[in-house]
Amino acid sequence: MSKSILVTGGAGFIGSNFVPYFCKKYADYHVINLDKLTYAGDLSNVKECEHDANYTFVQGDICDEKLIEDLFTRYEIRGVIHFAAESHVDNSIKGPKVFMETNLMGTFTLIETARRHWMDAPGKVKPGYEEARFHHISTDEVYGTLGESGYFSETTPYAPNSPYSSSKAGSDFIVRAYHHTYGMNVTTSNCSNNYGPKQNHEKLIPHIIENALNLKPLPVYGKGLNVRDWLYVLDHCKAIDLIFHKGKAGETYNIGGHNERNNITIVNTICSILDEKSPRKDGKSYSELITFVQDRAGHDLRYAIDPTKIVNELGWKADETFDTGIIKTVEWYLNKFKF
Repeated sequence: MSKSILVTGGAGFIGSNFVPYFCKKYADYHVINLDKLTYAGDLSNVKECEHDANYTFVQGDICDEKLIEDLFTRYEIRGVIHFAAESHVDNSIKGPKVFMETNLMGTFTLIETARRHWMDAPGKVKPGYEEARFHHISTDEVYGTLGESGYFSETTPYAPNSPYSSSKAGSDFIVRAYHHTYGMNVTTSNCSNNYGPKQNHEKLIPHIIENALNLKPLPVYGKGLNVRDWLYVLDHCKAIDLIFHKGKAGETYNIGGHNERNNITIVNTICSILDEKSPRKDGKSYSELITFVQDRAGHDLRYAIDPTKIVNELGWKADETFDTGIIKTVEWYLNKFKF
């Protein structure tokens, strides 16, 4: 008998890379992909799964208690991998309410429904649900910002600086509380900036690629010196797979690629790749389109993850360096935009 796993947000960027990988690897799992299909979700991202026998798509909202209850009952869900979230910092500054609703109440609705279906009482798991696990995907932004040195670890104090990161921090605490209060089998992962195929154009890398190909300005906040630790999305998916199957209940694992780059370096790298693979007809470099704009409010200076725990305990390592991953990413978008 197949084991039903609920994946939330599986038509979004990371989820839509994870779902095909997971369906192909685990034929004995029935993957229920729940996605609201907001601007950030696209069914074409998971079209390679639509005819798979072990895949079902459901359009819906993680805040919809009746729907979540129905899914848990109908499919006897025995695992949750929770990607669904509002995640764009700029959007959270303009309209924070939806971030609080989705990231806090959505996570609560999911884990509370899981508790009712998996637990008889605090510390007492229902028969047949001994292996049921709730895995929660979070972000390194809950830790705040770093100076020029140091790394975020699993014991770094939380210090979120945006409505987005504060809502994710709150969702992390909800999941933690359900482990400590009810004894639920939960794990959490906090990742660094992802990049790769299928990312929404609002994010830095696809936004720069799309603007460049359309010869539009390439906006860079401030002086472009904000640093992020970049993680290729498929490496992240493999880490989640490991944590879901082998991680210790109640534990948090930080996932990072050891690929620190500041924003202006990222943009110049993309321009150089495009200059080679899709040169401008006027012979100019795409880098001439770079435009510095007013910095984002509360813009964290630097994020960097120390992934030692997941490397040592679970044997994970990133397969892609930034240099190899960014070329694959640009090539994917060139194909998408037919350049």
